[in-house]
Amino acid sequence: QVRLVESGGGLAQAGGSLRLSCEASGFISRLSTMGWYRQAPGEQRELVATITKDGSTKYGDSVKGRFTISRGNAWNTVYLQMNSVKPEDTAVYYCNADGPSVVVPYWGQGTQVTVSS
Repeated sequence: QVRLVESGGGLAQAGGSLRLSCEASGFISRLSTMGWYRQAPGEQRELVATITKDGSTKYGDSVKGRFTISRGNAWNTVYLQMNSVKPEDTAVYYCNADGPSVVVPYWGQGTQVTVSS
């Protein structure tokens, strides 16, 4: 099993910055990809960014150029640096972890991000 714990959410003004962290524990050797998804009220969960164990990244179109995903040296922590945030970035942000032997991807409990205009 893998447990994911997010931190760093909160309130920001438009144009400001926030940094999210996700720490994985358990069988992290099974993981090849970690990332962030978000879900706003009444909307489907969408990709924010993912990073693989070798450092390859992928971003959702709405955050390209503003958000940066990175990983810690030990591959059990990923970060999401959110710059130039907009009110439409308001959502619950979920950490996700997956791998080739993982049947059901792992999810964190979510952290609320609210951006005021």
